[in-house]
Amino acid sequence: MVETGWVIRVRRLAQHRRDGKSRTYGRYETFLRGKPIAGLRGFVCEAIGPGDNKTLNNGKRIEPGRYPLFTHWHGAKYASVGYSLDAETPGALRMPAIRVGDTKARTDILIHPGHPPTPYLSSVGCFNLTAPLKPTQEMEFWESRARVIALIDSLRAFAPAAFVPQDITRIPDAWLVVQGEPGD
Repeated sequence: MVETGWVIRVRRLAQHRRDGKSRTYGRYETFLRGKPIAGLRGFVCEAIGPGDNKTLNNGKRIEPGRYPLFTHWHGAKYASVGYSLDAETPGALRMPAIRVGDTKARTDILIHPGHPPTPYLSSVGCFNLTAPLKPTQEMEFWESRARVIALIDSLRAFAPAAFVPQDITRIPDAWLVVQGEPGD
């Protein structure tokens, strides 16, 4: 199926483990009208599985599937517009983020940077964008943050009206496609 809008595709590859911590590791690519978006690809860390959208606050990754994307405004930690411009304090609030919708019982599933104090995995169901990592490596906040901002900038160029209201707003024809369920 060729997508007609804006898509971030996550392909789950493996499980990483270090010192009693675990994460799912995958690769992401972005597409506009079926064609790759230059410079918008990399790797992603998320919670372990199996994917589960039925149980609230379960600490697992979401199920494979196709999910609509939204801007994010609520809460003190993350935002799609008006995020912190502090370039000296890693993890300064509000960090850049995009909201993932239609996750059933799961709430506040976001695409956001890996950040302190948990740079190995900053997720209880969210997606942390990153550079390539070995199983024992931590994400680097500034690098991860730059990836999320590039994603937001691309989405804003694709659907600028979605970034105007100061409320959670559907980004028209923008999707997250999650593939794979690597074993734990």
